[in-house]
Amino acid sequence: MNQSAKRYSPLQIVLIGGAIATTATVSVFGSAWTRCVLAALEDSPKALVDQVWQLVNREYVDGSFNQQDWIATRQSLLSKEYSSNEQAYVAIREALQKLGDPYTRFMDPQQFKALTNQTSGEVSGIGIRMEMNDQTQRLTVLEAIENSPALKAGIKAGDEILAIDGKSTQKMSVEEASGLIRGKVGSPIKLQLGRTGRSAFDVKLTRAIIEVPTVRYTLKQEGNRRVGYIRLREFSGHASEQMRRAIQDLNAQEPDAFVLDLRGNPGGLLNSSIEIARMWLDNGGIVRTVNRAGGSELTNANRTALTQRPLAILVDGNSASASEILTGALKDNNRAVVIGSQTFGKAMVQSVHPLADGSGLAVTIAHYYTPDGTDINKKGIVPDIKLDLTAAQERQLATNPNLVGTQNDPQYARAIAALSSNNFALPPASQTNQPVSSGARDLKF
Repeated sequence: MNQSAKRYSPLQIVLIGGAIATTATVSVFGSAWTRCVLAALEDSPKALVDQVWQLVNREYVDGSFNQQDWIATRQSLLSKEYSSNEQAYVAIREALQKLGDPYTRFMDPQQFKALTNQTSGEVSGIGIRMEMNDQTQRLTVLEAIENSPALKAGIKAGDEILAIDGKSTQKMSVEEASGLIRGKVGSPIKLQLGRTGRSAFDVKLTRAIIEVPTVRYTLKQEGNRRVGYIRLREFSGHASEQMRRAIQDLNAQEPDAFVLDLRGNPGGLLNSSIEIARMWLDNGGIVRTVNRAGGSELTNANRTALTQRPLAILVDGNSASASEILTGALKDNNRAVVIGSQTFGKAMVQSVHPLADGSGLAVTIAHYYTPDGTDINKKGIVPDIKLDLTAAQERQLATNPNLVGTQNDPQYARAIAALSSNNFALPPASQTNQPVSSGARDLKF
């Protein structure tokens, strides 16, 4: 293995599709000249523009910058006058478009905050999931999350949210309500609730940090087989610990097999996908990344699998990035049978940097390959058993989410049939244990 692969800062959280990283900018020009320029640009929109340019110049995976003269781009950016950060944002986005890479992108402060919240797997709020009820057209609680202020206050699924801090929720969208419910940790909030069988009542709560559940699981009896069904929605900062709890909990119930549902999972932190792969796989490669200089790094399993039970994975066209890392690792190592539709096909790694004004920048820094060396970028992973849902089946599952992961879900039903046939690979009985790469960091896909 080529050991020249880039080593990431311990402070860096890289996303395979976007990452959070705390790294200093480095100019390609002389240090004295750079200090003079930065002093002149300090606290101006031009400083932000230059910070973005230098990060791309240092990290972008394509050293030719899509055949663009990147030095000339900098000169053009700094020759302009910007009366506001918003004007600088427009210029930055125009410059990044020249790279022809949709994953190298600029995020304004609001967009960057949303990404960091999603990646962390935490929000500051009261811990409820809600929806707009189609029949009543009222905001309705779907679930009060475990150990949350909402659950402790007795809020239940089916409760209608009539007002938030005295503001009526009539004609309010779920997004607007979420914005009002979230807030500073420790701050108070009052909800007016409606519940069947009683008059409207108020509940006072205190906002807290809520760990967003990304893993849901249950034990199903399918004929004479007990199947542990696990659905993973994204690879957030808490996904691996939630997955560990799910597998351990299901193991205690002695399942005969597992179904891991990655359909609709857009990705997340690379490190989460590696950790989760190691929960299913004892030996073998997980992912290979290649940087701008051609440095290659292979990350391996490390004999820490939590189960050896047969495994089926469900994927679709929205299973992307970290989902494809996990699927590719288990497929290439003959650890699981993959069922569903061809996956999205995103095999690029991004590092995301916070910028001086609270905005952020995602920069593509590497290309990844499955353990067998397959490049899935813009191609995706072809399932072992390809089964596309019809438009009618997709509508049925979308309008009746309780059918997902049941015999009324054609892809799940096919997975159960595959598991029952025993006609798929079990964990290899013997496999050379390769050395584990020590350079993996939290990348997001």
